[in-house]
Amino acid sequence: MIGVPRDTDVELDIRLEAVMEGVLVTGTARAPLRGECARCLEEIVSDTEVSFQELFFYSAEDAAEDDSLLDGELLDLEPAFRDAVVLTLPLSPVCSEDCSGLCSECGIRLADAEPDHGHEVVDARWAKLQGLVPEHNNDQES
Repeated sequence: MIGVPRDTDVELDIRLEAVMEGVLVTGTARAPLRGECARCLEEIVSDTEVSFQELFFYSAEDAAEDDSLLDGELLDLEPAFRDAVVLTLPLSPVCSEDCSGLCSECGIRLADAEPDHGHEVVDARWAKLQGLVPEHNNDQES
């Protein structure tokens, strides 16, 4: 429902340290977020800033199966950044904390609806009986 748009520029502030096993990367990343409100489906645009730390090993012998490896002199920071961002994203993003959502009957956004917006709800089990009883007029006596 919300995430970093594809091909978006990400601002990185990183520190590279040589350690015995490889290169330790510590940093922060800032990126825009786009998505939709879980209640009213309106577009949400915001930013996120995450911190991450990843050790890139020099050789496969030193690394476990899921550890990051140096590719020559290249570091692929995308998996570390993606993991850090995913942990900060809300499961149900909302445009505002007091978002009313959508009308369950007609789908109109409740924030845009009239104050007296509502629908007459007829129980489906009794709907066929609705036409059997004549309307009573207040001027007539029973």
